[in-house]
Amino acid sequence: MLLTSFDAVADHDAEILILGSMPGKASLLRHQYYAHQRNAFWPIMAKLYAIPLDLAYSERLVCLQQRKVALWDVMRNCERVSSLDADIVESTIVVNDFVRFLQHHSSIRLIVLNGQKAFQTFKRYALPLLSETGKDIECVVLPSTSPAHASLSFSQKYEQWQQALTS
Repeated sequence: MLLTSFDAVADHDAEILILGSMPGKASLLRHQYYAHQRNAFWPIMAKLYAIPLDLAYSERLVCLQQRKVALWDVMRNCERVSSLDADIVESTIVVNDFVRFLQHHSSIRLIVLNGQKAFQTFKRYALPLLSETGKDIECVVLPSTSPAHASLSFSQKYEQWQQALTS
């Protein structure tokens, strides 16, 4: 099944860009980033940035934008039969237009890749297209917040995310 990710959620003054790979089924159904109830993304953001988890999704997005954090995915389109990154059909990957995005968001200083698939895809398909300016932006790979990535506890994931986003 061909999947299409969401538009970027970003103000022009965003400094941090958090990139997932491709939304899972729960997120696609609800048209919300990180909508799976066991995904650690929103609990991590809540703890890092004092964003109440009971806020409506649109209000949580506003809170992130106020903290100069943008959300997007590396892939614009791909085929996948489940929510697992391992099920993405590599030959169907189309990445988002990072050249254009970074031209319009020149204050981005840090790109955070949420998990290994986001990192691998960004490195292989997006990074070679970036100008020297874009390649100078710091990139950090963090443990996936997906419930499928259960080898680390919430505390271990939070610690790594905190270290990257507050340094």
